[in-house]
Amino acid sequence: MAPAPKRTPIPRKTSIPRKKPIARKKQVKRKGLPMQVKFLIAGVLLVLLSPLYYGYIIKGFTSTWRWVKDWGEDPNYRTYSSFDIRIPKNYSIHGIDVSYYQGKIDWKKVKAMKEDDVKINFAFIKATEGMFNVDPYFQRNWREAPKAGIICGAYHYFRPKKSGAWQAKFFLQTVKFEAGDLPPVVDVEELNGVPASKMRIELRDFVRHIEKKTGVKPIIYTGLSFYKDYLQGHFEDYPLWIAHYYQSKLKISKATKWHFWQHSDKAKISGINHVVDFNA
Repeated sequence: MAPAPKRTPIPRKTSIPRKKPIARKKQVKRKGLPMQVKFLIAGVLLVLLSPLYYGYIIKGFTSTWRWVKDWGEDPNYRTYSSFDIRIPKNYSIHGIDVSYYQGKIDWKKVKAMKEDDVKINFAFIKATEGMFNVDPYFQRNWREAPKAGIICGAYHYFRPKKSGAWQAKFFLQTVKFEAGDLPPVVDVEELNGVPASKMRIELRDFVRHIEKKTGVKPIIYTGLSFYKDYLQGHFEDYPLWIAHYYQSKLKISKATKWHFWQHSDKAKISGINHVVDFNA
């Protein structure tokens, strides 16, 4: 007798666990900000985004930084970062003197430069030297500096070995002075191997010729040591421009008739690619 076939067991249905229903959060209506608060926020944002606000903050920060940086410095002789020199503070009129040495100058940038109350008001420009040498940049500087609004004067570099009168004629042939210009200047700072008495004779011929032709007393420029050694007691009727560097005060008698003081020879000026003499 054949064995009975095996029965395939029928799988029982397994019960699938039901997911619990997720409780929905009740939507709560949020109340809007009060109108006064909105106005306040808008006002604060307007202030924060205003360039005037940041100008005020930056100005305050700059002033604080300047105060920290100047700590311990003489308040009457402090460093001006833009010009990269120390400048005597008790002067309100500042200027420079230039020659071919400074190269091509952007006078508009010179005029626009300013830090605190210091800006360039005037410039003395080299015109001639001796009896034949004209500064190659003179005509350009003499034309462009006044266009930028800078008051100008011209100077002659004096050679004591040459005739003072002929040097004066050469100077006036080169420079055409106009009303409003600074007085003519003679720059005397070396003897060139001649006695001091000979230098003074030629210098007197120079200044007298200039005064006769222009009706203006020329300025005599010189260094403090040269003045004390060779010029003091002479030319007392002529205004002086004295070079005396890196000092808070010009160390000269109050009775001396000085009008200009060249107190640095290494100022950095916008629009000029070389260091410059700085004057008060």
